[in-house]
Amino acid sequence: MSTSASSPQLESTPFSALIDSSRQRSKEYGLEENDRPDLSRAARGLMNQALEENRFLYQHAAPVMETLYEQIANTHSMVLLTARSGMILHSLGDADFLEKASQVALQPGVDWSEKGKGTNAIGTALAEEKPIVVHGSQHFLQANRFLTCSCTPIFDPYGKVIGALDVTGDHRSYHQHTMALARMSAQMIENHMFADVFHTEIMVRFHTRAEFLGTLMEGIAVFDPDGRFITANRSAQFQFGMSSGALAAHTFYSLFRISTSQFHDRVRTAKGNVISLCLHNGVTICCRAEHKTPRAFETVNFSGADIVRPDAQSKGDGKASNSDMRAQQKASLSSLRYLDTGDTQIAAVIEKLQLVRGRDIPIMILGETGTGKDLLAQAIHNDSPRAQHNFVSVNCASIPETLIESELFGYEEGAFTGAKRKGAIGKVQFAHEGTLFLDEIGDMPKHLQARLLRVLQERKVSPLGAGKEVEVDVAVICATNKNLKEMIARGEFREDLYYRLNGLVVRLPALRERQDLEVVARKILASVSQAQVPMGISKEVMSILRQYPWPGNFRQLFNVLRTAVVMAGDSEELQVGHLPEEFLDGLNYAGSRQPDPAAAPVEIRVETPAGSVPTPAPARENHNLESVALEAMAQALRSTRGNVSVAAKLLGVSRNTIYRKKALLPNDIWD
Repeated sequence: MSTSASSPQLESTPFSALIDSSRQRSKEYGLEENDRPDLSRAARGLMNQALEENRFLYQHAAPVMETLYEQIANTHSMVLLTARSGMILHSLGDADFLEKASQVALQPGVDWSEKGKGTNAIGTALAEEKPIVVHGSQHFLQANRFLTCSCTPIFDPYGKVIGALDVTGDHRSYHQHTMALARMSAQMIENHMFADVFHTEIMVRFHTRAEFLGTLMEGIAVFDPDGRFITANRSAQFQFGMSSGALAAHTFYSLFRISTSQFHDRVRTAKGNVISLCLHNGVTICCRAEHKTPRAFETVNFSGADIVRPDAQSKGDGKASNSDMRAQQKASLSSLRYLDTGDTQIAAVIEKLQLVRGRDIPIMILGETGTGKDLLAQAIHNDSPRAQHNFVSVNCASIPETLIESELFGYEEGAFTGAKRKGAIGKVQFAHEGTLFLDEIGDMPKHLQARLLRVLQERKVSPLGAGKEVEVDVAVICATNKNLKEMIARGEFREDLYYRLNGLVVRLPALRERQDLEVVARKILASVSQAQVPMGISKEVMSILRQYPWPGNFRQLFNVLRTAVVMAGDSEELQVGHLPEEFLDGLNYAGSRQPDPAAAPVEIRVETPAGSVPTPAPARENHNLESVALEAMAQALRSTRGNVSVAAKLLGVSRNTIYRKKALLPNDIWD
C-alpha cells in the first residue's frame, strides 16, 4: 500500500500536534526550510567512542534489526539505530535506497537531532520521547521530503530514553503497518535488555492470558529482595494502570497482595509452572518468576554508564566471593541512576559524570555537610570500570593529624613508636586499581598536601620507613564543604594540588534547594520501614518537610524520618504527631522562613474515638511550620475538650510540648 505525500489521511494523523511543536522548535533553532542539510559525519574516533558508549544498546538491538529488515526487505527502505543524542549508530537497508539515503547523510556517524535536521522522525521522537511518523512534506528541510520515517524511542530498563529505532523509506512506498513493526521491535529490544540487567532481583513476568507469557505482550516488573519496586516495562505499566513514576511508591505486596516470601513459596511449589495472582485492582493474572544465582561480575556499557551484571563464573572455584556479593549489593543501592530522583540539578550532575566515566579524570564534589557527597562518590565508583576493585574512603577531617600520613601512605615495621610488627598498607596502596575517595580534602594538613600531589603526579607511593616506592593506579575523587579558592588565597591549600584534583567539579545542592524532596522522603521511608505496604506521608507533614531549612541536609532528614517511623508504629500514614519532639520544638526557628508558595493549604485531620475530624487550615500569607503544628494541637485539644494528656497521646508528643505552646494556642480551647 502506498500513499502520496499530499494525502490528507497522513496530514491529519495523530502525530500532527507533535509535528507542529517540532516545526516551531526547528524555527527557534534558526533553521530555514531551504537550508542545505549538514552532511558531515563524526570522525572515526568519535564514532568509535559513541559505539563504545552505546555498546549495551547495540548488542541487543542489532539482532532485532536483522529480523525487522527481513520483514521490510525490497521495499526501498532501511532500518536505523540511533543513540539518544540522535547520532546514527547502525543501519541496514536495500542497496538502491542506501545510496539514495546517503545523499542526505542518512548513515552512521551523522547527527539527526532536531537541532541539526529540524523536524524528522528520529530527532522528534527523541525530543518528545514518543513514537512518530514523519511523512514527506512534514519534514522541516525540503531536502528530506522524499522520505517517510517511522521512529520510536527505545527505553532502558529504568525508563530513560537510551536511543531510537527508525524505519525510513521512499515516501511513495510508505506502508501503514511500518510503525507497528518498529514499535514491536523496540519493545523486543527493551525486553531483552530487562533480561540482561536484572539477575539477583525478583523479576515477575505476567499477563492476564497465559498464552501471552514469553511474548512481547508480557509485563515485566522488577523488585529488590525486600519487595521494593525498581522498574517495569511498558506492558507492565499498562496492566498496572500506572506510570513508572507512580509505581515507584509501591511494593510487591501493594501490587500483588502477597508478600515476597509467600510468592517465593508459591513459585517453588509450582516447579516452573505458571501461577495465578491477583493485582491490586482485582484483575487475575498468570505469571512466572525467574530464580538466578548471583555470580561474578563484569561491567556492561549501558547508555553511557556501566551496569554491574553477572558473568559466567568467577575464577577459582567458580563461586562468587563475599566481596563480589557486597559489591553487587552496593551497586544495586548506590548507582548514579538510583540517585536520579527527579531534581534537575542532580540530573545535570549525573549527565556530566557519565560523560567522564572510565576516563580517570579527577572529580571534585562540592556541597554542604550532609548533602550525600560520600554516596555520590560510591555511586561513581560502582558505575565505573573499577567497580570490581576497592573503593577506599578517607575522611581527612576525622583522622588525627599525627596519624593521617601513615593512614594514607602506610608504613614499614619500626617506622615509629607503636607501629605494628609487620607494618601496614596505606589507604592509597589499598585502593590500587580502584577508587580513592578523599572526603573533606580541605582539612588535609598543608605538609601532606605536597606528598599527595607527588603521589598523584608520579603514581607511586613510599610507605613511611620504606626505602622503595610502590606503583599505584587509582582513580581519585575528593569532596569538600569549604571554599578551596579562598583557602588558596590565604595560603592554607596548595594551588597546584587544587588544579590536580579538580578535573571535573560538580556541586550537590542542599536539600532545601532540591525539587525531589517528596521522592527522596518516600525512598527513605521505604528503606527504614519494615512494613510490606509503604507508609504514606500526610499533607501537613509534607508541608513541614518542604518548608524546613534542613541545616543537616539528608543526614538530618534520615534521622527525623527513621525516628518518626518508629513513633508511627503500625500507622499507615506519617502524621505531625509522629515527628520527633525535638524537631517539632525547633519549628519556631524554622517558621521564621518565608512560606513555600507551592505549598497548598493543608487539612489537619485528628483521629478521635468518634472518628476523624477534618479541619481546613486557613489559607493565609504567613502560613508556616509553626502554624501547622499549632493547628494540629488546637484541633486535638478541641476534639478532646481540652484534655492535654489525651491530646498529647493522639499527637504522639509529650504533654510538656503542648504546655510550652499554650500561650500561642486559642483561648477557647481551655474554656
